[in-house]
Amino acid sequence: MTFSIVAWDPRAEPRPEWGVAVASKFLAVGAVVPWASAGAGAVATQALANVSYGPRGLELLRGGAPAGAVVDTLTRVDDGRDHRQLGVVDASGRAATYTGAECLSWAGGRTGDGYCCQGNILTGPEVVDRMCDAFEATAGDLATRLLAALDAGDAAGGDARGRQSAALLVVRAGGSYGGGHDVALDLRVDDHAAPIPELARLVDLHRVIFPRPGDLRFVPVDDDLARELRAALRALGHDPGDGRGYDDALRSALLAYVGTENLEERWSDGDEVEAGVVEHLRRAAGS
Repeated sequence: MTFSIVAWDPRAEPRPEWGVAVASKFLAVGAVVPWASAGAGAVATQALANVSYGPRGLELLRGGAPAGAVVDTLTRVDDGRDHRQLGVVDASGRAATYTGAECLSWAGGRTGDGYCCQGNILTGPEVVDRMCDAFEATAGDLATRLLAALDAGDAAGGDARGRQSAALLVVRAGGSYGGGHDVALDLRVDDHAAPIPELARLVDLHRVIFPRPGDLRFVPVDDDLARELRAALRALGHDPGDGRGYDDALRSALLAYVGTENLEERWSDGDEVEAGVVEHLRRAAGS
């Protein structure tokens, strides 16, 4: 009833990333399938899911166990292993996938360089094949590639029972808002007629609000840009004053707008403004 991909990106900036993307005809699949720990690896547990595979798998990965050994350890002691499905990528990008003999057809998985794809109750093996092809062919960050794989699997037929939920989890060391923990992205669509497109919309919104440091681009606020910012802010009900240039009134109004729109990660205290803030303001003001 579920298809997923588990993967890593050792070249991600500023630090390596691990992630899981999953979709299913199942309520809130993101609360069950995806598990990941920065520097250790990631796990997808599905089919007649043994949710304990998530935390137990991460514990084994943190202890240095390779992906194949994690799969063997978890399934060997589980009397329900014939009904389980599992995907694991470890700290070094080694991947392993497992499909129990009693998982409902079509069920199976594939591994590749730094990733594994698996699914059960699918329309056919082409779902997993297209996921692998898309992940390998797509450029961009890990979230982009995971989403591409999920979308390709869905286009190939996906869950034979239909669509309901999808989720995307990406971790990297210090990857959270403010850097206080490692969850860089944790988005879920729990019940939706088109969960994968909705998940993609949320990822786009997440990129606006939580940009990577390397994606920020600051531009100086010259007189022309100051006039544009002042007009746009005034059109949106803010009071940027009637002065010239990037004065205190304009700065205060822009800061208030940034706070209202949750764009604090794009703020600068200097005489500059981040390009994403300008684009967001232009769209909002219709300019």
